[in-house]
Amino acid sequence: MYDWRKLTEAQREELLARRKQGQRPWHSPPHFESDGFQRFHLSSACFEHRPLIGETAVRIAEFETSLLESLTSSCRQLYAWCVLPNHWHALVGTDSLKETIAEIGQLHGRTSFLWNREDEMRGRKCWHGCADRRIRSSRHYYSVINYIHHNPVKHGYAKQWEDWPFSSATEYIKGVGREAVLKQWNDYPVLDMGAGWDD
Repeated sequence: MYDWRKLTEAQREELLARRKQGQRPWHSPPHFESDGFQRFHLSSACFEHRPLIGETAVRIAEFETSLLESLTSSCRQLYAWCVLPNHWHALVGTDSLKETIAEIGQLHGRTSFLWNREDEMRGRKCWHGCADRRIRSSRHYYSVINYIHHNPVKHGYAKQWEDWPFSSATEYIKGVGREAVLKQWNDYPVLDMGAGWDD
């Protein structure tokens, strides 16, 4: 995710000028509406990447349940997900990105209110927003599944996909089979996925 505070003043001005020229939101990822069913990689981070989701094991488990309820109510398909202490990812199929983003906004609002009450931090900003990336091909689809399931390993929370309980990885491996998952990992590498969404 984009870190505004690490940019120089000149870099900030240049980035804002590009975003204004492209008619994109100044400080958040744009959401592009499309007609009909589309698949999207959705992700969201806690503000300043603070581990608010993972404050306790109970909180991360409850958030995972709430996220899945929100996504299944607003999407036609939920293909993969992963919840980490400071961010989450999901691969979904939806008829209306606008409705899905609105549902996520409501979830973020509810959790912000609840967590700020629990932590006695009224008014604290909990979420940075929600980024979406339309799936462009089968290659992109499988690379995103790999990226989402590998995220706990990438960030050092687990040694292998199945070690992280707040993810669809274990269920996915059981459904597809370990050999197919290993082939998918080799055929559809993650590479530098996730870099440069704010350019």
